[in-house]
Amino acid sequence: MINAQSKPKHSFSERKPVLTVVIIELLLLLAVFAAGAIATIKQLDYTSPVLISFTPIAIVLMIYLTLRRKWGETGFRSLRSIPAGHAKYYIPLLLVLGTLALKGFGELSLSRVAFFVFFTLLVAFVEETIYRGLIFKILLRKSAVAAVVTSSILFSITHLLNALSGQHMTDTIMQLIYALLLGAALALLMLKNGNIVPLILFHFIHNLIQFLGNDLEDTGTLPYDLFILAVLIAYCAWLVWSIRTNSSIPSKGSEQANTVVH
Repeated sequence: MINAQSKPKHSFSERKPVLTVVIIELLLLLAVFAAGAIATIKQLDYTSPVLISFTPIAIVLMIYLTLRRKWGETGFRSLRSIPAGHAKYYIPLLLVLGTLALKGFGELSLSRVAFFVFFTLLVAFVEETIYRGLIFKILLRKSAVAAVVTSSILFSITHLLNALSGQHMTDTIMQLIYALLLGAALALLMLKNGNIVPLILFHFIHNLIQFLGNDLEDTGTLPYDLFILAVLIAYCAWLVWSIRTNSSIPSKGSEQANTVVH
């Protein structure tokens, strides 16, 4: 006998959002750990673990988003979808990029620049799609706070992998705090405007400046780093205030739109 009032089917991520996020994070870490082991055995350079792990991940993400038609739902939409009055919320990101650029740049060559353009664009696409796209969207079904806080913490934890490559513990702790604040700011922007494209562009340029920048001593970068941390703290506070002031409950858009607060 056919049940005329059959219940609508829900995806695994809808039924088990927390477990889905845990699985995504574990798979990402496993891929990076495995790539790191391969790079160590074969004595490859420091960019190899990311290239080995992120390249297939990027391909899988593009196939998944295309076949499931989830590009728009994940935040890949025209920049014109961002309200004109919200352009000001991206200004602090330009301040961060400008501060990083003040450190100067090392010796540049066409091959070096071309390689790091590809490398940093790959990292930006994968990390933003996973943390501010998939994970953020999954947890948004529980609450905006859960989406922002959890995605930011997981983004920060991922940078613990740098400690395994021999990075000094003080530098790792500073990077964890930096990644947490930066992740929170980008997640709040995602909540505010629902568009992941500016976040990928920022992440790409941010990392490109860092990789092409001067290798200054720790004491030389500390003033810049502390200033950026202060900017990010104030930035997060501003975004939280703006979101809470304009709407305590985010409005729901169409099937192809993320939550946007106007």
